[in-house]
Formats: sequence, C-alpha cells, structure tokens
Amino acid sequence: MSSMASRFAWIFAIVCLPGLANDQKTLPPVQVTAPAYTSHHGGYLISGDFKVDPRMPSIVFPSQPLVAEDVLSVEPVYLANDDYLVVQECASADCSRASLVRVWHPGGVATEIQNDPNRILIRHENKYWIWVKRLPLASAMGCSDCNDEHFYTSFEPFSPPMVLMPNGELAAYNREALLAARDQDPVPVKTQSHEGSTFVVTYADGSTVRIRRMHAEH
Repeated sequence: MSSMASRFAWIFAIVCLPGLANDQKTLPPVQVTAPAYTSHHGGYLISGDFKVDPRMPSIVFPSQPLVAEDVLSVEPVYLANDDYLVVQECASADCSRASLVRVWHPGGVATEIQNDPNRILIRHENKYWIWVKRLPLASAMGCSDCNDEHFYTSFEPFSPPMVLMPNGELAAYNREALLAARDQDPVPVKTQSHEGSTFVVTYADGSTVRIRRMHAEH
C-alpha cells in the first residue's frame, strides 16, 4: 500500500464519520440550520459542500456522508493529457480496500455509466472520495490487440485507496511504466472555490473539476 493510502485509512475515520462535520450552529437568537453553498432545484437540495483535508491535499471529500438516492455530479472541465479522474468508495470497514465507482480520462468517461457520464446515482450510504491520478501515456505501438488506443479504459474494480490499476491488453503492454507509477501520490489540489452551489477544484497540473451533490428533499 502506498504512503498516501496508508495515511488515508486512519484519517478517513476521523474526517468522514457521520455527524462530525457541518454540525448545526446556534447563535442566540438566530439559529442557522441550512448548510453552506446550497440551492434548490427540481425537488433536490443541491450542495457544493465538499472539502480538501490539509493532511491529504489531493483528495476531495463530501462534508456530509453520501446516502442512498443522492446524485453525485462530477464534471471534468479539463483533464491534462496523462490525468485520470477517479471516484472511489470504501470496500472494507477500515477503508484499507476501495471499490472503483467511475473513472474519466481526457477523452471522456472511461468506465461504465448508468445514464449520464457525469452523474452517479448513490446506491447506499458509504464513504466516497474524488482524486486525480497521473498515469504514463499509453503506448500501443507494436501491440496488435490494443486497437491504437491512447487511454486506459479498463481497471481493476478493487484496490487500496488512491491506487488506480489499469488492466487488459493495453495495460499489459505498458506494464513496467504502470508499475513505476502505481505508488506515486495523486495530483495535489492547487485551488478550491465555490461557484454558488458548485465546488470547483483545480489541480497542480491544470486539471479542473466541478462537483455537486444532489439530495432529494422528500
């Protein structure tokens, strides 16, 4: 497991437990109950309440746990040529094992989608996080089964957190380069801001992502 992944396992238990973040604040005689950076549309509370923990400056978390029937909107505005945008969720109680939810490469969404390439329907409450991994540019030269692909489109469904493991013919052909990149830390966040109820994050190499959570109001 990489150093980033090992730090993640115990830090996540602190920063993402339900009820610890964004507690109701009371200032008599005014009571503030609405979370920051929200709007209402079509029966949904739309929230940009995400954060980057300073102890893991590459990882974006929802400030409140995602629950069943939430919609996570992740829109890659721009991805650098060797960047892969990743959404993972915990696949074990201590988050030492993660499940791949979705991946984007500079050409678009790389993995299976439900309906919209930039929207993820949350099936169950869990811990989710968003990050960017830089992978070496894929070379298909001389690979008869790679179909001149330029980006990886197939990945191992389970891995340690913050580890992205391409598989298939193209990955096998680029095995040594991928092994060398596996334990490198994710791309760090350079800036983060809110545009209304949208969280906008820009990474050190210029990749930019817009993130929102849509929570049904019923």
